[in-house]
Amino acid sequence: MEKKIKILGILILILASGCKKSSKPPESSLPETAIDIQVLTQNLSLPWELVWGPDNMIWMTERGGKVSRVNPSNGSLNVLITVPDVKSIGEGGLLGMALHPDFSSNPFVFLAYNYDKAGTYTEKIVRYTYNGTTLINPMVILDNIPAANNHNGARLLISPDLKLFISTGDAANQATAQSLNSRSGKILRINLDGTIPSDNPINGNPLWSYGHRNPQGLVYVNGKLYSSEHGPDKDDEINVIVKNRNYGWPSVNGFCNESAEQSFCNANNVAEPLKSWTPTIAVSGMDFYNNDAISQLKNSLILATLKDQTLYQLKLNSAGDGIEETKELFRGTYGRLRDVCVGADGKIYVATSNGSNDKIIVLKGK
Repeated sequence: MEKKIKILGILILILASGCKKSSKPPESSLPETAIDIQVLTQNLSLPWELVWGPDNMIWMTERGGKVSRVNPSNGSLNVLITVPDVKSIGEGGLLGMALHPDFSSNPFVFLAYNYDKAGTYTEKIVRYTYNGTTLINPMVILDNIPAANNHNGARLLISPDLKLFISTGDAANQATAQSLNSRSGKILRINLDGTIPSDNPINGNPLWSYGHRNPQGLVYVNGKLYSSEHGPDKDDEINVIVKNRNYGWPSVNGFCNESAEQSFCNANNVAEPLKSWTPTIAVSGMDFYNNDAISQLKNSLILATLKDQTLYQLKLNSAGDGIEETKELFRGTYGRLRDVCVGADGKIYVATSNGSNDKIIVLKGK
C-alpha cells in the first residue's frame, strides 16, 4: 500500500510539472524595454507647454511669451512669435496651447496667457492662425479669467468632438472655486469659436466642473477627461473630470476622509480623485502613452512633477477608472518638470522648469 502511495505521488508531481510548463507565463515576467534618456535641447526659459504637432514637430510655449517649433530629431528651435501683450508675473505668463485637430484645413493655434487689462492681471484665450512662418490674426475667444502670480491653471485641450477645455486655478482667491459665476477654479468648456456649447451645465456659462484649486494637466483618453491638480500642503490629485461635478476645493482636499469633508461631499455632489499624494509632489503636465515603442508604459498616464522632480508612470486599469500601479521613470536628474508630450514615434518629451538653462528631455526605447 505504501508503495502504491509513493507511485501515485510521483505521478501527481509529473502531471503538475507538465501543466506548469504548458501554462502561459504571466505578462509581468516579460522583459521590459530598456529606456534611453537624453537631453534634446537646452538654454530654454521656463517652457510650459509641449504639444506634438501634425507636422511631427514639438510645439512649445515659454512663459515669457515665445511660441516655438522644436525639431525632435536634432533639437533645433524655430521661434514663431513672441506674443506682445503677455505679462509674466510669478508663475503667470504664456501658459497653455492647443492645435486644431484638422490643422491642414484649420491651422488654428489656441493660447492661454496672462496680460494687463487696464491695470488688472487677467487671463484670456486667444486663437491665432499659423501661416507657415508665424502666428497671425489673433482672435480673443474667451476673456476675463481672473489671474494671479500663482494658481492660474491654464492647460488647454481639444476633445474629439471639437470642444476646447480650459483648466483655471483659483487665482489665489479660494472661495471663487465654489462660485458658479466665477471662471476661477474650474474646468471650462467652449466651442472653438468662443461660443458656449448648448449642452454645458449652465446655459451661456463656460463652466464644466468646479471646486478646483490649480489643475495643470489635462488628458482626454477613451471618452474620459483626466486632470492633475495641485493640492496645498497635502493631497495632490489625479481626477476624472465629469460634467457638472464639484471637486471640493477649498472645503475638501483629496478624498472625503475627514468628518467635515464627508458632510460637504454628501451635500455637494463631490467627486473624489483616482489618486492623491501627501505630502504633495506638485503634479503638473501629463500625457497618455499607448505605443509599442516602450511596451511596459502602454495604457498609462505619464506625469511630470515640480517639487518631486520625478517623471511618473500611472498605469490605468482596463476600464480607465482606476490606477493600478505607479512607477518612477526618473527622479532628480533634471530638476523641476513642467510638461510631458508623447510623440507619434513613441518617444516621450519632457520640459523642465528650473528658470535657468531649461531643457527638453527625450525618453526612447533602446
